[in-house]
Amino acid sequence: MSRLLNALFKGIDILISTALAVMIILVFTNVILRFIFDTGFAWSEEVARISFIYLVYLGSIEAMRDNRHLMIDSILIRLSPAGQKLLYTLIQVLIICLMISLTMGSYGLMLQNYHNKWVATGLPVWVIYLSGFIMGISILLLAAGNIFKLWVLKNTVKDLITQQDESVPTLE
Repeated sequence: MSRLLNALFKGIDILISTALAVMIILVFTNVILRFIFDTGFAWSEEVARISFIYLVYLGSIEAMRDNRHLMIDSILIRLSPAGQKLLYTLIQVLIICLMISLTMGSYGLMLQNYHNKWVATGLPVWVIYLSGFIMGISILLLAAGNIFKLWVLKNTVKDLITQQDESVPTLE
């Protein structure tokens, strides 16, 4: 199971890198074309926008997996171990509730915009809302996994909040 998850997140890393490269290339090319030739690709702005949205949403999934998201743990680390478990569980439950709301909202917007197309590219608009749907489900599952690790696998809160990906360099 761990290999499958690692392969899945490696795929997400590749998608993030691809979205970033596409965005940089298109924006840079469009700037050069407009500056030198007074023209540009109309569709490049839409593709760059879609790439940026997916970059942010997929990056949020990565951050949640490695607990690198914004978390102010100054109160959490000052509590007793039982208090840490309860507060951490509450945080994860709140994340799950927010992700359910995000997922349902994104799904509704996907259905609402099913027949709409972007003007310049002709791509379906629901593709944008698919990113929120994917992120919502992914983070929901990761938060549920954090609760499982805390209560069933008996990991400590400190272990969960200091969890880092081995490929990320640290300043030590």
